[in-house]
Amino acid sequence: MKLKLHHINLCSTNVGAMDTFYRDILLLGDEDPAALPPLNQEKGLVGDVSFVTDGDIQMHLTPRDVLNSFRSGQVVNPLERGHIAYRTDDIKGFMAHLDAQGVPYSDWGSNAVKGWHQVFFYDPDGNVIEVHQIVDTD
Repeated sequence: MKLKLHHINLCSTNVGAMDTFYRDILLLGDEDPAALPPLNQEKGLVGDVSFVTDGDIQMHLTPRDVLNSFRSGQVVNPLERGHIAYRTDDIKGFMAHLDAQGVPYSDWGSNAVKGWHQVFFYDPDGNVIEVHQIVDTD
């Protein structure tokens, strides 16, 4: 299974100010709309998100949501402090790897992002890590 850094998620109480900062100060730009994650708005698990990029790695600027775990029913909350995300070509193999290593994780499936099977877990310092795979939603 291969992992590649895909995005960094920063949570904020002011997404608009964060968007302006990263665009004006770091000169990040818009991502190709086809490359943006299709958020599952019916589930209400993710609020208004701003997407900026350096051309290789996306940044997802999201509202801080300390109650997200209660609504999602998941232990790991990716919208409390933010997270880093890797894309894999074998999510089931990666989940088996986590199981073999004794690393607990929250399997979000495609509940937050349509067509992405996502799992979230903590590193030893409590930072949230996402690993996802693009999956067929048909």
